[in-house]
Amino acid sequence: MRYDLIVIGSGPAGEKGAAQAAYFGKNVALVEKAQFPGGAAVNTGTLPSKTLRETALYLSGFRQRGLHGVDVTLGRTAKLPELLFHEQRVMEGERSRIDDNLSRHQVARFDGHARFLSPHSVHVSSPAGEQVLEADHILVATGSAPYRPPEFPFDDVRVYDSDEMVRVHMIPRSMAVVGGGVIGCEYACLFAALGVDVTLVEPKSAVMTFLDAELSELLQAEMQRLGVRLRLGERVTGVTVTKDAAKLELSGGAPWVGDIVLVAAGRQAATDELDLEKAGLTAGKRGALEVDAHFRTKVPSIWAAGDVIGFPALASTAMEQARIAVVHMFDLQYKTKLAPVLPYGIYTIPEVSMAGETEASLTEKKIPYVVGRAKLGENARGRIIGEHHGMLKLLAAKADGRLLGAHLIGEGATELIHVGLTALMVNASVELFIQTCFNYPTLSEAYKYAAYDALGQLGQGT
Repeated sequence: MRYDLIVIGSGPAGEKGAAQAAYFGKNVALVEKAQFPGGAAVNTGTLPSKTLRETALYLSGFRQRGLHGVDVTLGRTAKLPELLFHEQRVMEGERSRIDDNLSRHQVARFDGHARFLSPHSVHVSSPAGEQVLEADHILVATGSAPYRPPEFPFDDVRVYDSDEMVRVHMIPRSMAVVGGGVIGCEYACLFAALGVDVTLVEPKSAVMTFLDAELSELLQAEMQRLGVRLRLGERVTGVTVTKDAAKLELSGGAPWVGDIVLVAAGRQAATDELDLEKAGLTAGKRGALEVDAHFRTKVPSIWAAGDVIGFPALASTAMEQARIAVVHMFDLQYKTKLAPVLPYGIYTIPEVSMAGETEASLTEKKIPYVVGRAKLGENARGRIIGEHHGMLKLLAAKADGRLLGAHLIGEGATELIHVGLTALMVNASVELFIQTCFNYPTLSEAYKYAAYDALGQLGQGT
């Protein structure tokens, strides 16, 4: 069977790439080996973990702590079925949406494992039989899987990778999280909110070092306030698991002993089953495929998008990458490039989000800047909802006040960041926020006061 496009994988990149091509009249086939569509984003990663976070916040009564004169430490005892119930409903709803979207666009669906036979053909194997599909173009959107360091016994019930955590068999009394990146910090906060004794081990001196340093420090303080024990600058030197406990030997001295271990050591591209060599491709570091600015590999007929090409490995960017790849492969008159500024949303407790430059990046580029801050605890809406420690931080060019970066920590940060993101997209000055009338009381109003802070410094420097 021959198609204009074969898409391998039905995650964010695969679904959107297939739908985009079909929308413009192309004959599209999509191959998915998993039982359900949606990839890690829907089934093991993005949506399940964020849904678990919301459930944890509800079951723990976290958002009610300190409000109404009542200190709620744990609003109710969380049971495992309660923790997983809403997650399952969210996943089922998103799987149904994906099925409907692909059906509406008349994308041909094939269940099974795909592997290359040539730059224009793939073999699909499934219990139902074997098939060969051919196409002018092939989009690889196979996503990624957790990287599993060999020293950890992942076949043991006490050791989990990040995909397995959404199917945790118990709410533990204690857990160690190995890795202070996005996934590790998100899960550390989630379980700490449920009252679990959490220890996070990170070889670097700070968590998520890609963040603006001030935000990273604030997040660390919030994690410790939540009850997470941070063992920064330490490495795991030994792992022992028995039927009664897990034990980690740590370079900093005292070992950790507890119920379960989550290893969040990053992810690797899912390319090992594709027989890339038959298509003329070679995987790079951790299985990633190299692409150009249009998301085309070195083989002209093969394109790739999403986690399979590595950084930034976000569901939001994966969707856009696939759409752009389709535009270029078929020379469509549509969006041809990725947005110049991308948002980053981190669902820790509290949330952290950023767009644009950090202080470190501006210093490295030798761009003079000023900083404007607004504390959410001094914001009327912040006081209403008990947001005591959040902050909005704006970075503006010293020369003309142009917004260069926006950084937020606090509940709702991943939504609020879009105000700053939009301003960055149009190269606006922070003066824009002064001229804007924001609803009162709202957290968004913090943009105005962070802008006043920045402009005050600009005035002092002139």
